Amino acid sequence: MFKNLYKKYGITKKEQIRDLVVLFLIAGIIRTWGFGLYQVPTGSMETTMLVGERFFADKFTVLFSKPKRGDIITCNDPLYPYSKNTLKNLFEQYVWGPSNWTKRVIGQPGDVVKGVIQEGKPVIYVNGEKLNEPYVNKYPLVPVITYNDYQHYTWRSYDPSLPYEQQKFYKMNPYDVNKAQKYFERIGMRPLLYPSTPLSEGWGSDTFEIYLGENQYWVMGDNRLGSSDSRKWGALDGKLIHGRIVWRIFSVDSDESWWILDLLKNPVGFWHKVRWDRCFQRVH
Repeated sequence: MFKNLYKKYGITKKEQIRDLVVLFLIAGIIRTWGFGLYQVPTGSMETTMLVGERFFADKFTVLFSKPKRGDIITCNDPLYPYSKNTLKNLFEQYVWGPSNWTKRVIGQPGDVVKGVIQEGKPVIYVNGEKLNEPYVNKYPLVPVITYNDYQHYTWRSYDPSLPYEQQKFYKMNPYDVNKAQKYFERIGMRPLLYPSTPLSEGWGSDTFEIYLGENQYWVMGDNRLGSSDSRKWGALDGKLIHGRIVWRIFSVDSDESWWILDLLKNPVGFWHKVRWDRCFQRVH
């Protein structure tokens, strides 16, 4: 069809290639500085964001206005070894390189952010005032064996009032959960993580105090027991922030990077994995 149109209007192959290059450049500019589509690969933002959900991010407004406290932002991996070469560094940040992380802004430039343990629970103060955090995950986390291998497991938010097969966040196989819990008990680890429990090992510390300098942000995941964030690696450089999560587009209980693959593998069962009540929603 396009070939006939090109022939009809006398458009040469050289002009066709030029038009395609321009089209790709425009598309690249829009995707880089206009908007982004993201998939959640981990549970660090549960239950605000679940594994398998797809989100729309506004990349345009962060070019002109700084992220605010409470915003959910996307950023490049702060632990990635970025090149000191300017061109390569730009390529890594905007084309191909580190993974994208999603966190919530807790502290902005100029803030003093302090984490303490009060009555056995982690509490955050910003500029001397206790921070109200209704978004923090209120559900316990339970380990689930994946790939039928003790070395592969993941933590999932769990509602104790519901059977494993009827969980509202992730449907769970009771065998995989019980197997993981018994294994954890055998090696002396906690088989269940309760909310508002101070961090122990691995993710950082819930006790900290930091003054945020120019273009520095303190960011944390809503799932405080399962998030690698500023408690572990410190303040986030604002230049790594490239978007603000605005809309949840689609939600499916699947670990597949491409949901279409899950659909092809299981065309009937796939639709039972869709969390219809979490589709097309604004995110806060």
